[in-house]
Amino acid sequence: MMKYGIPGWTSVSRHTCKKDCMKVYESEKAKLKTLLKTVTKISLTTDLWNSGNQKMEYMVLTGHWIDSSWRLNRRILNFVRLPPPRTGIAIADGIFKCLMGWGIENKVYTISVDNALSNDVAIKVLKENFEVSGKLLCGGKLFHVRCCAHILNLIVQDGLHQIRHIIDDIYESVLYINSSESRLKVFSEIVQQLKLPYRKLILHCKTRWNSTYEMLATAIKFKKVFPRVKERDINYHNNPSDEDWEKVEKVCEVLKVFCGSTKLISGSDYPTSNLFLKEVCAVKCMLDSKSESEDDFIGVMVRKMKLKFDKYWGECNMLMSVAAILDPRLKMRVIQWAFPKMYSEAEGRANMVTVRDTLYELYREYLQANQGMTIARASTSQGDGHGAIGEVAVVEGAETWDDFSTFLDVVETVEPSQSELDCYLGEGCHKCVGDHDSFDALQWWKANSTKFPVLSTMAREILAIPITTVASESAFSAGSRVIDSYRASLSPATVEMLLCGCDWCRTLNGVKKGCKKEEDEDHLEIQLPILSGDGSQQIG
Repeated sequence: MMKYGIPGWTSVSRHTCKKDCMKVYESEKAKLKTLLKTVTKISLTTDLWNSGNQKMEYMVLTGHWIDSSWRLNRRILNFVRLPPPRTGIAIADGIFKCLMGWGIENKVYTISVDNALSNDVAIKVLKENFEVSGKLLCGGKLFHVRCCAHILNLIVQDGLHQIRHIIDDIYESVLYINSSESRLKVFSEIVQQLKLPYRKLILHCKTRWNSTYEMLATAIKFKKVFPRVKERDINYHNNPSDEDWEKVEKVCEVLKVFCGSTKLISGSDYPTSNLFLKEVCAVKCMLDSKSESEDDFIGVMVRKMKLKFDKYWGECNMLMSVAAILDPRLKMRVIQWAFPKMYSEAEGRANMVTVRDTLYELYREYLQANQGMTIARASTSQGDGHGAIGEVAVVEGAETWDDFSTFLDVVETVEPSQSELDCYLGEGCHKCVGDHDSFDALQWWKANSTKFPVLSTMAREILAIPITTVASESAFSAGSRVIDSYRASLSPATVEMLLCGCDWCRTLNGVKKGCKKEEDEDHLEIQLPILSGDGSQQIG
């Protein structure tokens, strides 16, 4: 048929198709490898995923850095098969092998992982390896980053466990109504009779707590509808009681705080490490308040959640605190405001001192590195024939200024009495004009990089650190689409080529993943039909 329509057409075999894809992959990989040579520090996220269709476990490694133009970059570096046994040492070896393949084993700043025990072992092994080469800043205090979204999930699951049977009833109710057009029509008629303005139900994804919250928060709006459905349909058996709805409302009030925090930190196109201290403080204040509730149901639930919070965030999180201070809107004021709310008086004071000491220790290391690079540049310049400082050389135009700049670099490497960090902290906090959410900390540091050359470099690399593994987990959504039931025989090398190559080409062409599509994977939205006065269905 194709030959008849286009005489010059020839069929393309799967081997040719694969070969063409591989050429693109190899070409983009070479470009990325060249780009990574210009990066001084890179932060990583990693996670494991089990392919149900292939019965294989894969490990994804994602790199994060901010380039010289102050743009946040994120790339999937590897998507490799991790054969059993998947021990912590095997994970560490797999990560190190990937890093050596890219030539960035001496540039790693931090690694963000979830809270699995095997990850703790892997991070310990990697940290020991990097410490041998002395490449970890601040003694590796910031090296291990626990995924904040995962910790929030663990805390929330303790709360959801208290109403698991109610969640199941609401899920089954929404599923039952959506399984038949006639039931959906009856539900819509009742909604219109009650003059409710809402037009959709949500069926949650059971593995994502935030979609469970969305389902519950939406179902509450229809709590008067479900009993009326039961009156009309003898086969409907999952109607939640008034007491159940009361509990759901109380739980949603608690979960709303967590949902806002999760949405804020789950973005991967903007820095998030500077934003989260305030969110953790808000969660802590809410838990403290609700744990003293006279309502036994809420009191018991929140105290259980509070125990999990204290397990992970009872101690001061150094990265969260340092990153917040490097937000010019917050500076040291943020820990002076947050720590008294989060810790006892003695703990708060001690943590403030620890954070300040770590901040200055980091700054000194960046300063020393900057001075070392300056002296190295000066030595190279002198070795190229510019001569010693005392010699007289006839240099014209731009070369004269280059020589003078080199001279200044050498004689002004001594730190003045007040450092950049002292000046930064000594100035008042930046006052935002307009919407706080639209403020871009990176752009502020870019604009002030001449004023704070060393501190801006430090801020750039710390703000690039991801505090969640969301960027790596999003690769698994693509992985499940690539390795579907029809393509379960793809080799691991082909899977890596398809996933990494797609990510790199998407970045090359400025194409962002469809946020709407990812939201749809979190839950199923059910639009209620709009009925006319005679009960017939209209097109919405």
